[in-house]
Amino acid sequence: MATGQGWRLGARTRKWYLVGHIVSGAAWFGLDLALGILACTALLTDDPAVIVTSLQALEFFAVWPMFTASLLTLATGVVLGLGSKYGLVRYWWVAAKLAVNVLMAVLILVALRPGVDAAAGYARALMAGEAAARPVDLLYPVFVAPSLLLFSYLIAVFKPWGLLRRPVGKALVHDGA
Repeated sequence: MATGQGWRLGARTRKWYLVGHIVSGAAWFGLDLALGILACTALLTDDPAVIVTSLQALEFFAVWPMFTASLLTLATGVVLGLGSKYGLVRYWWVAAKLAVNVLMAVLILVALRPGVDAAAGYARALMAGEAAARPVDLLYPVFVAPSLLLFSYLIAVFKPWGLLRRPVGKALVHDGA
């Protein structure tokens, strides 16, 4: 729908995009929590079967499902930003959510994927009875990713900081006193 301020989503359409945004964000958070449980299980146990199973499970769901959830969250967030009064980069909190989403999507591919691949290689070596160093670089996403997602959820609810730029014509008037 077009208004004097540009294109806006209709109320019903906006609600469906919001549901999609919330569900994809929740799926992403759930995948992050499962990654944390599996990574910690693999690092804290001495049972080779549990280590192998945990790391093989990571290989199946950690990268591509999480990346897909991040893209769905990003896409629905962009549509909501462009089609609502908040805009895409009009408010600090929206810009921060956008930056966190893009950063985390990139980190899934450039940081998490190599770590998961290394962990899967370790699991294969362990299964074959070969000696290999246990990967520990899976610990940072266990803490960083859920923390950033929680930060995004909180700023979406509380909407801190306000506008990026003061609207034209709304500047403070200085009376010379």
